[in-house]
Amino acid sequence: MSASPQILGLIPHRPPFLFVDEIVSETPVSLVARRTWRPDEAFYKGHYPGAPITPGVLLCEAVFQAGALYLARSRAGREAPTGIPLLVKIADVRFRSPVYPGDTVTIEVAKKDFLAGFYVMAGSMRRGDTRVLSVNFSVAWRALGDPP
Repeated sequence: MSASPQILGLIPHRPPFLFVDEIVSETPVSLVARRTWRPDEAFYKGHYPGAPITPGVLLCEAVFQAGALYLARSRAGREAPTGIPLLVKIADVRFRSPVYPGDTVTIEVAKKDFLAGFYVMAGSMRRGDTRVLSVNFSVAWRALGDPP
């Protein structure tokens, strides 16, 4: 499955660095997305040859992208979803189960707080009933052209 036009219209990420295929559901404080890790993705050739496993950093990135989708959707009611999400903090990452080529995962993100321009979020990933990872993170939404 490839990313829907809906996703491409919300966040700046593009293949081959887009790790969310679809939005499954959302509430005012959360979003659920899905991703299938395709066996032909280039990173599997090197991680690891003969025993491919999805890199943990890419699993985290999928959660962060789901967070960006949540922010773009929640901001759309107040203003145009222009700009880019900037990850500013990662905390308490826990990897519980590996993800293999062909696995489909469900990603859930929830807004915990908004402090001084930063969205504090919690994210998790599951493969069926198995928890894959959990992570807390913070994101700033920066308008295009704003100085750092």
